[in-house]
Amino acid sequence: MAGFIEEFYYGNIDPQARGIRKNSRLQKAMALLSKNEDLLTEKLTGEEKNLFLEYVNAWGEILGTSEDDTFIVGFRLGAQFTYDTFVSTDTPLVDYLKDHD
Repeated sequence: MAGFIEEFYYGNIDPQARGIRKNSRLQKAMALLSKNEDLLTEKLTGEEKNLFLEYVNAWGEILGTSEDDTFIVGFRLGAQFTYDTFVSTDTPLVDYLKDHD
């Protein structure tokens, strides 16, 4: 059996393969957002429509960048926890049961 890193490398682990629960608050909010975006896109014309679509696209860009940053920060935090748990021996107090300087 391949290790975690190899499985991740070959794309067998996808941390973003997730779905939205039916009838959840998130699903209802996304449905409302989508419905209203469609209605506004149909009703607006010309420059107003272009401004609205630019607004929607800008929010998509901001959300994507924010999710990317959150993933990176979370991954680094997990790595720091792992390092601190298995590598670092720094503690505020001295362990008298072990050798110390």
